[in-house]
Amino acid sequence: MLLFPLSGFTQKQLSKRLPNIIYIYADDLGYAETGPYGQKKIKTPNLDLLAKEGMTLTQHYTSAPVCAPARCMLMTGKHGGHAYIRGNYEMGGFPDSLEGGQMPLPEGTFTIPLMLKKAGYTTALTGKWGLGMNNSTGSPLKQGFDYYYGYLDQKQAHNFYPSHLWENDNIVSLDNPYMNVHKRLDSAKATDKDFEYYRGKTYSQDLITKKAVQFINNQGHKPFFLYMPYTIPHVSLQVPQKYIDRYIGQFTEKPYYGQQGYAAAKHPYSTYAAMITYLDDQIGIVMSEIKRLGLDDDTIIMFSSDNGPSFSGGVDTKFFNSVDGLRGLKMDVFEGGIREPFIARWPGKIPANTTSNFISVQFDMMATFAAIAGTETNNTDGISLLPTLLGKSKEQQQREYIYWEYPEKGGQLAIRMGDWKGVKLNLRKNLKNPWMIFNLKTDRNETEDLSSQHPELVRRFDEIVKKEHQVSHINEWEFLESKMRKKAM
Repeated sequence: MLLFPLSGFTQKQLSKRLPNIIYIYADDLGYAETGPYGQKKIKTPNLDLLAKEGMTLTQHYTSAPVCAPARCMLMTGKHGGHAYIRGNYEMGGFPDSLEGGQMPLPEGTFTIPLMLKKAGYTTALTGKWGLGMNNSTGSPLKQGFDYYYGYLDQKQAHNFYPSHLWENDNIVSLDNPYMNVHKRLDSAKATDKDFEYYRGKTYSQDLITKKAVQFINNQGHKPFFLYMPYTIPHVSLQVPQKYIDRYIGQFTEKPYYGQQGYAAAKHPYSTYAAMITYLDDQIGIVMSEIKRLGLDDDTIIMFSSDNGPSFSGGVDTKFFNSVDGLRGLKMDVFEGGIREPFIARWPGKIPANTTSNFISVQFDMMATFAAIAGTETNNTDGISLLPTLLGKSKEQQQREYIYWEYPEKGGQLAIRMGDWKGVKLNLRKNLKNPWMIFNLKTDRNETEDLSSQHPELVRRFDEIVKKEHQVSHINEWEFLESKMRKKAM
């Protein structure tokens, strides 16, 4: 479905009808870590408002359970069996002098910003990219963005007080000393001053929000696409003290000394909650600016996260009930690792204060944005969610299944087909490992394996894998083709 068909409009007429698209992406945010999804300990009033004025999806998924592949699949509309980037392929190292980023997107990739740019949009990225450095084919400027500001390398993004960020392929120095955020403290000797080591002068997320607001203001009434992948609440646990102070005393907590990696924090629970509240404040700033400029009715704002919450760095997902009892965390294809929040607001178009349980995934965004912009995609694996978002569920295209393929943490597969979910683990060790099959309608937490009762589903899932898997371009990500695996050994 094309909302604004290209035929019958000149480009000038079409541009007047194009709505602005803002897609806000959290980093390692759990399914239930915000108010609209039941969070009780962390305050998110702006997301509460976004949900009240828009639609909340309850069965929305990321395309992969870690950063780089999730971002690649979001930008390219491909699932894990087709995507160019399928894992966190790290290049370089942690020190500034070794900054190398992740495997870059190749030249000629069809991306969301490229698609929207051709449709008449000005495109911008503010936040974490993770799909290639400035001097590679993966630079945002070579992948459809007119402007970008933020982190290029995910490893650098472990530090919220970095020595520099990037703007349009140029280094921007910040007023922060270099710090090793992976340095551990001695729990027997650590003082308040030792914890102060992990605090700089300039908080990167402040600048990222300011650049986003500046971009919005610079566009006037021209249509724009703004992709805002914040690095919150990915560890390290770092946020301005005034946000931490809002929570100190509410929780019984002990200092975190860095024993699980990342920066030490004197009040880890308070800091984690503060980071999410800080992110919520940034969303509020963007919403207020859109309203101040009179762009409310012409702007669709979406919010989601790249994967489930962290298991390291001082994060306690059980304490915050981060996944609402779902099984798994980041790096898992169980629900806790891949089910994500998704909220969309478009006054006058998306029905306010509504909820949808339509089963959707982030590689649907390319087709959805194409429908919003009245343009066409290029062989995407996704479907447009626009009918669902507009409250026209009867017009919504249906799909038989969603496919996940993840080469890390032993090699994993997952398939969602209606209420049924199939999961395979540790395939690098044994390609014959069996399917676990769950009925999510009656067992949302994936506790009872019903595979022995449903051989027909086992056969169907095997057929789907054969249909959807394409051999990866690097051996490190290939775990389903035994011949390829032997060559790599």
